[in-house]
Amino acid sequence: MKPLNNDLNLKKYYKKMTKIETLKKTVTQVRRDILRMVNKVNSGHPGGSLGCAEFFVVLYNEIMSINIEFEMDGINEDLFFLSNGHISPVLYSTLARKGFFPLEELKTFRDINSRLQGHPTTHEGLPGIRISSGSLGQGISVAIGAAHSKKLNKDPHIVYALVGDGELQEGQNWEAIMYASAKKIDNLIVTVDLNGKQIDGPTEEVLSLGNLSEKFKAFGWELLHLNKGNDVEQIISVLKKAKNLSGNKKPVCILMKTEMGNGVDFMMNTHAWHGKAPNDEQLEIALSQNIETLGDY
Repeated sequence: MKPLNNDLNLKKYYKKMTKIETLKKTVTQVRRDILRMVNKVNSGHPGGSLGCAEFFVVLYNEIMSINIEFEMDGINEDLFFLSNGHISPVLYSTLARKGFFPLEELKTFRDINSRLQGHPTTHEGLPGIRISSGSLGQGISVAIGAAHSKKLNKDPHIVYALVGDGELQEGQNWEAIMYASAKKIDNLIVTVDLNGKQIDGPTEEVLSLGNLSEKFKAFGWELLHLNKGNDVEQIISVLKKAKNLSGNKKPVCILMKTEMGNGVDFMMNTHAWHGKAPNDEQLEIALSQNIETLGDY
């Protein structure tokens, strides 16, 4: 076999795989963080957090241009807004492992007076958090405001937002979706987490969303499908396509199919773990399915 350093294509291939494998290891560690955080206080939302671990790791480590020397105004950097704020554990873990604040602080999740509340808040000045997002349905509106501001200030960076599919049952979203296309907010990329589940059961049974693909198209958005929202390579590919579509006088929507509770077999294929923490025995089983890669806090 030829030495790898004599084959430039192989060198590039293995370099790429190293990057992908690093992202995947980070995803595994983020899952461990989520599980340990909610178990410690017997409170929180592991299901959606686990389902979006790949998305957050890719977004913050591969896609967005960000400054970990945090400034609230977010000038000259990409911005992210979490609309479905109950999945805060995945956001907190991602921010901590990116270097926004010490990993040790993850131990304070949902403690009294902690900066890491169950839903993100701004009053304690946690780096990486720009809005309080406890009430669902508001994230797209906030992201539009931020994107508008960037356009007015001739800041070429992009604003990203994540919303849950259950959130789209609230009317404010559709006013915002209509507004964004009418005002040509083309520096905005909104991803919808299509896990098909919410606290009361399947979204299709609670209140069907109909054909979201056709709805976003009808509202004048560019539309992309991310059919494997728990696949790191596909997330990178689709998010890069979304970036390339920005600046074309249309906002961009990504419909991302994920599995709630992904990575923990007894949490998948059910809505039961939307807002329920694993007990100590369940935690050990879940952690055994996600072997430590980068070191627990």
